[in-house]
Amino acid sequence: MVIDDSGRVPPHRRRDGGLWALPGGVMDLGESIADAVTREVREETGVTVEIIGLVGIHSDPRHVIAYSDGEVRRRFNVCPRARPVSGTAHATDEASEVRWVSPAELDALDMHPTQRLRIGHALDEALDQPFLG
Repeated sequence: MVIDDSGRVPPHRRRDGGLWALPGGVMDLGESIADAVTREVREETGVTVEIIGLVGIHSDPRHVIAYSDGEVRRRFNVCPRARPVSGTAHATDEASEVRWVSPAELDALDMHPTQRLRIGHALDEALDQPFLG
């Protein structure tokens, strides 16, 4: 979860479904979690980040993803906290649009509830410990 000094986040509109989402993806072989996070954020938003903490680890057994090729998955998400260090948010091969938005602007974006949950945990300043659930 990338948050800038103004408290804004950079969701992107996914080309594969049109929903707004946080940057994310899978690790490449031989890659660390930190390397995967910085690569995925850069690929999807154009922004280079530095990991500074952990928002939480999220899972929901009711969130089942069925792909058109017949593959069915249940996923978990490790949500790091990161800050931008360089780059400019822009459309990419994976994102038709990327923009920095304030928490107040998030409600207007068409986004899966799990994305909203992660953003809420990241923006909740009352959390003393990472969310595990």
